Amino acid sequence: MALSDSPAAVRVTELCKIAPADSSTESSLPLTFFDIFWLKFHPVERLFFYQLTSDSDSDSNSFSSVILPRLKQSLSLTLLHFIPFAGNLIWPSHSDNPFLLYSPGDGVSLTVAESDADFHTLAGDSIREIPDSHNYVPELNVTETEAATMSFQITLFPKKGYCIGISSHHGIFDGKSIIMFIKAWAYICKNDNGSSALPPELTPVIDRTLIQDHQGLESLYLNSWMSFASLPGMNTNPKSLKLFTMPRPMADTNFVRGTFRLSGEHIKKLRQKTLSQLEDTNQANLKHFSTFVLSYAYVSSIIIKAKGLESNKKMILAFTADVRDRLDPPIPANYFGNCVCSNIVQTKAEFLIKEDGLSFVAKELTMLIKGLENNKGGLDETRKTFEAFMKMDPATTEAIGIAGSPRFGVYGIDFGWEKPIKVEVTSIDRSTSISMAEIRDENGGVELGVVLKKDEMAIFDSLFLNGLKHL
Repeated sequence: MALSDSPAAVRVTELCKIAPADSSTESSLPLTFFDIFWLKFHPVERLFFYQLTSDSDSDSNSFSSVILPRLKQSLSLTLLHFIPFAGNLIWPSHSDNPFLLYSPGDGVSLTVAESDADFHTLAGDSIREIPDSHNYVPELNVTETEAATMSFQITLFPKKGYCIGISSHHGIFDGKSIIMFIKAWAYICKNDNGSSALPPELTPVIDRTLIQDHQGLESLYLNSWMSFASLPGMNTNPKSLKLFTMPRPMADTNFVRGTFRLSGEHIKKLRQKTLSQLEDTNQANLKHFSTFVLSYAYVSSIIIKAKGLESNKKMILAFTADVRDRLDPPIPANYFGNCVCSNIVQTKAEFLIKEDGLSFVAKELTMLIKGLENNKGGLDETRKTFEAFMKMDPATTEAIGIAGSPRFGVYGIDFGWEKPIKVEVTSIDRSTSISMAEIRDENGGVELGVVLKKDEMAIFDSLFLNGLKHL
């Protein structure tokens, strides 16, 4: 697969703030321990690419006079349902905990831009250098004392399409919540009747009393984050909201991103292969492997081989699980905010690169997921994960995480001018993570985003395709 040329220039045409329509009342909202777990993690960044299909839509004047105004107006109407999230995260010196505060006049940042880059390359599957995407990701403003919850950028590629970029603060939103917000925005935009009405499944529940902290996790997480201030090179203000981020290789053309797909038929064959390997080792007590588990196991084992890691290298496979329906008592599916438990499998690279590496990872992941049912919504595992993260040494440990989910339905998000032709989780280039989504217009398949060095990606590409041929 050919690499794309250097990213083209992006011309910012407008910087503005979108405030909730007709809101003049101050509003605040506390964080829960689910939120505080992610307080200083890097933001999650997504790009939604939409193609201009009709002659009228392809005209730049039509985009400026029809599409862009509707996107702005509907965003303002949508924010009426999410008032505290139109404000900022703050942590005053007199407050024990950070919290969200909306004051009249607050709003979310929106950048409007134009680009002459190759739209179809950006929205395609070819392996390309990671800086190609960065010009379309909005900056999330975070200072020591204040942090934006989310920011947006809409970039027009004249006569080709447009991209909606979203940066969301991980301490405010889990994946399900930010996708719910985008779906609500798209619903109001598509209906275009001046109404802010939403269907029940897109109407947020923000009651924080639903989350009960029986294990004292809020204090544990807050104290741990504040203790980071004493580390060399870190901010000395224990209540700083600055993010603890992995360095992004912004101009490093040695890193590339690629999109890979596992069809429903591939998943079926992976399941069969996994079960046959377990039967060979008398471990076939697990009767079902989910699409998520099989996809994660297959790709992570190939990443380890592509990186050429030494067999004794420590490995962490990390993923989150939605626990809204696992809490006691369960909370509504449309609860808005973080409500995921974080889970890890700790092992060594040697177990992933063996011939039965697929079945080993699938078995470990499945057993961990099954254990969540009897583990208070996975809170014990989340505590262990947080402690492992705080102690992790990147020099001796390789971590592979997951961003997104095939269950989010990102390819169904239609603002009124067709569904997206590509959705990218751009932020996976900040760490070794895999993005997951459903395949557009296909049932049962998984689309996967991967970021690696060029030489590693060449090996990964070959192993991925050859592995599927021999299922």
